Parts: sequence; C-alpha cells; structure tokens
Amino acid sequence: MSDCLFCKIAAGEIPSNKVYEDELVYAFYDIDPQAPTHFLVIPKAHIGSAVVAHAFEVIAQVTKDLGVTDFRVVSNCGEQAGQSVHHLHFHVLAGRDMTWPPG
Repeated sequence: MSDCLFCKIAAGEIPSNKVYEDELVYAFYDIDPQAPTHFLVIPKAHIGSAVVAHAFEVIAQVTKDLGVTDFRVVSNCGEQAGQSVHHLHFHVLAGRDMTWPPG
C-alpha cells in the first residue's frame, strides 16, 4: 500500500534501525521503545499472514543473537487494541520485568 508506514520502512523509503532482514521479513527497533529491548518484525508484503510462522522463527533467532531469554511478543489488532499502523507486525519487548501487576 502506498500510504502504509511499514511498507515504506520495509522498502527503505523511511529510515529505520534494522535488526534483521531477509526476503520475507524486516526487523527494526521501535522508535518509541516500551522496554530496554523493543523491536518489530514485519512482513515485507502488506498482506503477510502467510509468513507469520517465519516471523516467529526470526523472533527466536534475533532474541537468541541478542542474548535475550525472556521476552514478550505482542501484536495489536484494531485501533481499540492500540494498533496504529495497519500492517501485520509483532512487537518484541525484553529487558525489564513485565509481570502483572507491575511492581
């Protein structure tokens, strides 16, 4: 989609701090991190549900490469759930206690 922020990031039209890239997905650090480690993994194709399994393989590899053993993967679906960019993506957060209730 021509107006999709994440499509533009994946295409290199908008700069990002890349963590990983292959032919199907692109991973980059969030510009407003909610934890010491917070990156997103997005399919390069706007309709990318076919690569969800691969995205999770990438999440496992990147967290391992970063030495992260405890992490949270979040995908917000819909505006009321906090989704601001309507392109399938996963937030990977780590580096702080995320148990509930927050301490």
